[in-house]
Amino acid sequence: MGFDLGDRHIASPVFLAPLAGITDLPFRTLVSRFGAGLVVSEMIASGEFLTARPGTREKAELGAAIDNTSVQIAGREPGPMAEAARMVADMGAKVIDINMGCPAKKLTGGYSGSALMRDPDHALRLIEAVAGAVDLPVTLKTRLGWDDNARNAPDLARMAEGAGVRMVVIHGRTRCQFYKGRADWKAIRAVRDAVTIPVIANGDIVGGASALTALKLSGADGVMVGRGAQGAPWRLAEISAEIYGTPGPVVPEGPDFVRLVADHHEAMLSFYGVDLGTRVARKHLGWYMDRVATPPALRRQVLTAPAPEVVRTLLPDALDRPPVARSERLAA
Repeated sequence: MGFDLGDRHIASPVFLAPLAGITDLPFRTLVSRFGAGLVVSEMIASGEFLTARPGTREKAELGAAIDNTSVQIAGREPGPMAEAARMVADMGAKVIDINMGCPAKKLTGGYSGSALMRDPDHALRLIEAVAGAVDLPVTLKTRLGWDDNARNAPDLARMAEGAGVRMVVIHGRTRCQFYKGRADWKAIRAVRDAVTIPVIANGDIVGGASALTALKLSGADGVMVGRGAQGAPWRLAEISAEIYGTPGPVVPEGPDFVRLVADHHEAMLSFYGVDLGTRVARKHLGWYMDRVATPPALRRQVLTAPAPEVVRTLLPDALDRPPVARSERLAA
């Protein structure tokens, strides 16, 4: 079980995927508290990061120096990517991840993210620049390819390994699929066969059963969970316990569940400030209420409450309920 990533041993290869606007420091901290082999920060756009020159507060919020955190960077030019990697390393980062998998038009329109799969030679120059800039493990997250006519993930992974990348994460869809259909875990096996470094399977992994199937079909060395952890920060620890026999998490219910959500809500308000924190918190509160099938009228009250104090008074009624049975459906 597990593998080495540089001088770090990853005991449980169940990782939290970077999700923009979701896997912020409060959520990563909560997931880590239950147990996670690695959590990945929200993506940093290298050009904007260098222009802004983050101050003390922003550096702390990134969580770069937290032991089980990988910092993900994205960009289109080798120079800024290398400089951003050096800055992140100076902030105490333990692992740096290169984003070549994000399908968002904001990135692909600027020829970064998964658009780089359309130009493997340029992608390689970025990888070489980052790997050569830091004395840290560098990893790569990407997709099967740009579309079904160009599934070049095995070739890109092989080139990345040659450039010094220590691990690759493959989302089992092409960029043109975005998040439609189902992740093709079996297609990840071609990447596993192409390299000797660890390969992590990503996409539609929402629990132990889907994780086991993904590992069997892909031959991967671990899994990365994204949307499956929404409203369930203990999900990674559950998967790890089922697959690798690590200690299982104590999943909160009743008053304990209310307390966890209230603490997470307060952490978001503290992190973002009341106005922005209130807005950001709504999606997390919605996912938590999904878990216990909060009645629609009460759900609306929670999500439209005019002040944090009102939210706190509503949480016991909204959340102190038995969890609904969860089928391990694929996240579409």
